Amino acid sequence: MSQATAPTAEFLTFALGSEEYGVDILKVKEIRGYDAVTRLPDAPDYIKGVINLRGTIVPVIDMRLKFRLERAEYTALTVMIVLNVADRVVGMVVDSVSDVVQLSGEQVRAVPEIGATIDRQFLTGIGTLDERMLILLDIERLMASTEMGLVTAQAA
Repeated sequence: MSQATAPTAEFLTFALGSEEYGVDILKVKEIRGYDAVTRLPDAPDYIKGVINLRGTIVPVIDMRLKFRLERAEYTALTVMIVLNVADRVVGMVVDSVSDVVQLSGEQVRAVPEIGATIDRQFLTGIGTLDERMLILLDIERLMASTEMGLVTAQAA
């Protein structure tokens, strides 16, 4: 499918530091304020712990730590986006949620080759919307990656 005929997609946009990111709105289950989490022993630092969300135990990922950004203080504006990925519910902590935007195929550009400084496998592209640039995440691939250890691999 060429970029010109690619369908319009909707993305929930959120901030981490000074950058704006986007995730497929269809993966978003809910948006909620940050709650205290139960820390798990020996978990990587970016896995904050788990919460009990209406009877479901949900792992919570701090996206700033996952992307090796500077730590941020959790405030009243800190938000948790609850996602449905790979038949699993996962929470991710972000600085703030901005809005939902529609991007057509022409508005999504390929991630440029930058060498080994960033892991491009978790990015679907760069969205352009007027003067805004959104880093579009392949949240399914990120959360299902073996390094995250959140989703068990399906038996072949």
